[in-house]
Amino acid sequence: MSSYQDQKDNLLSRLNRVEGQICGIKKMIEEDKYCVDVLTQISAVKGALNKVGMTVLESHTKGCVSDTIESKADSDEVIEELMEVIFKFTNK
Repeated sequence: MSSYQDQKDNLLSRLNRVEGQICGIKKMIEEDKYCVDVLTQISAVKGALNKVGMTVLESHTKGCVSDTIESKADSDEVIEELMEVIFKFTNK
């Protein structure tokens, strides 16, 4: 089971909004809308996805990582995995 289970509805709602924003950007491109307006919407999508990612990352850290460390099972491995995912998520 995922550590974000209790936030699943919220995450799916946010992702549905992102999906709508992506469709809106596609329509803006098709309609040759002003570049700055398109870029503003792209920025909003990136921010929304970042929020979803941070929510999942926080849940993972407080749930999966914490549980593994408390059980003293493979704590070095789970910390290394956490650091790798943080780097991937924040590397732009």
